[in-house]
Amino acid sequence: MPVNYRTPAAADLWPVAGVRLGVAAAAIRKPDRHDLTVLALDPGCRVAGVFTSNRFCAAPVHVCRRHLELGSDARALLINTGVANAGTGEQGLRAAAETCAALSQLLAIDDRQVLPFSTGVILEPLPVERLIAGLPACIADLRADHWHTAAHAIMTTDTVAKAASRRFEIDGKRITITGISKGAGMIRPNMATMLGFIATDAGVAAPLLEQLLREAADESFNCISVDGDTSTNDSFILIATGQSGIEIADASTAAYAQLREALIAVAMELAQAIIRDGEGASKFITVAVEGGRDRQECKRVGYAVAHSPLVKTAFFASDPNLGRILAAIGYAEIDALDPLDVDRVRVWLASGGSEILVAEKGGRAASYREEDGARIMGEAEISVRVDLGRGSARAAVYTCDLSYEYVRINADYRS
Repeated sequence: MPVNYRTPAAADLWPVAGVRLGVAAAAIRKPDRHDLTVLALDPGCRVAGVFTSNRFCAAPVHVCRRHLELGSDARALLINTGVANAGTGEQGLRAAAETCAALSQLLAIDDRQVLPFSTGVILEPLPVERLIAGLPACIADLRADHWHTAAHAIMTTDTVAKAASRRFEIDGKRITITGISKGAGMIRPNMATMLGFIATDAGVAAPLLEQLLREAADESFNCISVDGDTSTNDSFILIATGQSGIEIADASTAAYAQLREALIAVAMELAQAIIRDGEGASKFITVAVEGGRDRQECKRVGYAVAHSPLVKTAFFASDPNLGRILAAIGYAEIDALDPLDVDRVRVWLASGGSEILVAEKGGRAASYREEDGARIMGEAEISVRVDLGRGSARAAVYTCDLSYEYVRINADYRS
């Protein structure tokens, strides 16, 4: 079960004017489950995307990038689960193109206005015929209030659907932001093995939309790690429909700041939901690093701790074998010309308002007691705070423990 997370009710996910969603059961991998989703966008919507850094990126990622680079106004998103269409070569590219063409005909739009997304098993061919056969049912199902349904339809090994929504006002006009994401394993930043789709009815100039998306990704989806694996299919899409009557064209305005804050809040909620639902996870862990030369240095230290199987298994066992955290900090990729002074590093554990100093001056803190460490390690939500003692920068990374269940899920995934 996810750590302190519950899918919002359908009524708590606000429709975004200009976006309709429909789902269908296409038997792409398993029968009798919704595994195909279409988002239909009204004319005038602006769309931006960021994608995986994996060199073996999936065919739909290639197609999405190409369609966005062509500058065609996106009118539809097509998402399938079950098969990732990754590691499929030229055949996979043709399959992705065929699905775009099929949906474009049904919606009477250009195939370059369709953005395809896939998630599931890598190195297996996409069942194009079944996917295309399911499209009419998706279109018949299109509704503005189907975010909750779509959140369930894009799941793979997720145990719960992930969704978030916000409403606020800019210049007296109501702005809505609603999003969904999926992901539970093969999660690592840049980006994680996830699909994320967020829409707002604010109007945002195209260059600003790209900036807004990257800023949101950097604060959310690029700060999470379940197992350190970067997927082939990661995609994060931001849609601005402009139907609220608010148009934002300048990043220096108060309106931009308001929208940015709300968007990051939604993206953060979705990203943290992925960690809370990490495969086999029983604990949600924040690794907060401060006192670094710059933000990236802090992130590198945070990821070293978050990716360590030894650290993660210690958290699963509630075992305060905390020298593993020091070891991870010590091998983090810090500039060799400006090495870390371990005597200045301090480490704390915290949970529920209680914080204890674990290490300082190159070793165990004099005040530390193992029974205190064990007590905090037994909690479901834990923070590791690290002060590098070499600057004023800070960053946070979010992760989970590594359990027997993670091994079982991934050993049985294709069964």
